[in-house]
Amino acid sequence: MRLKDKVIVVTGSTTGIGKAIAKRCAAEGARVLIHGLESDWASETVQEIGTENAAWYVEDLSADGACRRLVAKAVGVFGKIDALVNNAARVVSSNIATTDAPFLESVFRVNTVAPFLLIREALPYLTASRGCVLNIGSVNAYSGEPNLLAYSMSKGALMTMTRNLGDTLHRENGVRVNQINPGWVLTETERKRKQEHGLPEDWFKDLPKVYAPAGRILKPEEIAAAAIYWLSDESGPVSGQVLDLEQHPFIGRNPPKDTSTIPSKK
Repeated sequence: MRLKDKVIVVTGSTTGIGKAIAKRCAAEGARVLIHGLESDWASETVQEIGTENAAWYVEDLSADGACRRLVAKAVGVFGKIDALVNNAARVVSSNIATTDAPFLESVFRVNTVAPFLLIREALPYLTASRGCVLNIGSVNAYSGEPNLLAYSMSKGALMTMTRNLGDTLHRENGVRVNQINPGWVLTETERKRKQEHGLPEDWFKDLPKVYAPAGRILKPEEIAAAAIYWLSDESGPVSGQVLDLEQHPFIGRNPPKDTSTIPSKK
């Protein structure tokens, strides 16, 4: 088992990519702290993994002190932290006309500030275990779709933080910091969001080849498979790196003119 006896905190892990990462971590021998906003979903995820290998904590990461309490919960239950996966994020549509200061700050609070605060709170424990951080970003970090301005900005800032801390924390604390930038992933939220935009229930079965050369988009489990490498000792001393997981070469989500049927990517 590639993560045997490791304790891993995964934020936003009651659905989608976070849940897939948490379940794969447990399958690889780790004990996992599940985090989310819904107690029933968190409890259900723990039951799926097994109560002997998982615990849960529910709180909005934008709340004052939430990051400190989340870390304390993990240490209180498991006694240590070997890895932190910053996956929780607000994926919301906005452009320059619809993005005011309070909205922008609310997006950054969850997508960028909370990961930073969690790293700060967990750092003593990660230093003791010579552990690691894996930030889950987005290919939108490079520029972003026109209707994902605030989200794209927040993910760009997260990527800069990964590069910065990947150097300083590795050098000074022995803690590696890396990032995965997923492309278009078929999560539960993505399915629902596209239906709300007027697309049919099976919209993901007939996608333009320019966006999905493989004939489909990524599965959460495929992102989880990549995450295991960065969370395990197999990645050795590598730190401060960003891996894009996408099937086409578009950088920054600047697509052709007709985007009426094209969903947003995480």
